[in-house]
Amino acid sequence: MPKELEKMYAVITAVGGYLPPNKRTNQDLEQVTETSDEWITKRTGIKERRILSENSATSDMAIKAIEALVEKYKKDIHSIDALIVATSTPDMPMPSTANIICEKLGIQTHLAFDMNAACSGFLYALSTGSSLVESGRFKNVVVIGADNISTYVNLYDRSTNILFGDGAGVVWLEPSPELGLIDSLLYSNGTGREYLNIEGGGTQYPYSADGYEAEKSYIKQDGKVVFKHAIEAMSKACLEVLEKNNLLVENVHWLVPHQANKRIIDAVGREIGIDEEKTVVNIEKYGNTIAATIPLCLWENASDMKKGEIILLTAFGAGFSWGASLLRWGIEP
Repeated sequence: MPKELEKMYAVITAVGGYLPPNKRTNQDLEQVTETSDEWITKRTGIKERRILSENSATSDMAIKAIEALVEKYKKDIHSIDALIVATSTPDMPMPSTANIICEKLGIQTHLAFDMNAACSGFLYALSTGSSLVESGRFKNVVVIGADNISTYVNLYDRSTNILFGDGAGVVWLEPSPELGLIDSLLYSNGTGREYLNIEGGGTQYPYSADGYEAEKSYIKQDGKVVFKHAIEAMSKACLEVLEKNNLLVENVHWLVPHQANKRIIDAVGREIGIDEEKTVVNIEKYGNTIAATIPLCLWENASDMKKGEIILLTAFGAGFSWGASLLRWGIEP
């Protein structure tokens, strides 16, 4: 087969991440709401979260993550063909955060756009970015998961203030004749809108509306409903994508789940039957960073992952949206 007709796959060739230095610990939350470190740890597995400073935005974290990647892997930012940002917390409604990142980096790309699938956003963006590479039209695609979700957390709401933190993770995709992203099964049904949302600020409940309720500006969650659906949806998606690709859970070297709650992570692991030591977890230090959780896990654990290993990613988020992706790791330790 002529080289130009050879099937190409999208492979992760570099990873980066950024976490704000400011921390919000369980002890900090004890000072503002009726809670305790023991209560939070038992129910979520979280000890602390990172909080972005007030004079910074989502794009600033994404820039730091990209700069970390470029420095470590010696990438040329001017070679980026497309830049996709998975985020629920854009810098502003218009233009896109991806567009703002291009300006801050001093680059011009063929495509730069945002994607909002809440906590499933990185999987959606990774699948989209991989499709661009596989099309043959793009050679260097940067996929970012970044969220400044603490902006939307009511510090006095115990149901949410214990869960969320800020951060950004990024992966660089390039074409390769060897398998990279093997497959993705992604879903959305919209039936969970009332159980996990930020109502205010859009066209349905604009900030300028008469009698606007401040509570609509904050993230709200029905924890029991989300907990149940997350375990069921993520477990089923993982098993489906494995079966579709004729793989067993024993073939998986690493499970990288969305970091929403340690009990959810543990339950998904049990449901699919994977060894606990194969599951990547960092929720204790960072909490739920929305679209950033999976790329941050990849970044933090890249030195333990060997080229060619099979990694199973899974996430569940507002909407509801959910899914699972399979990939072969493309970076040498």
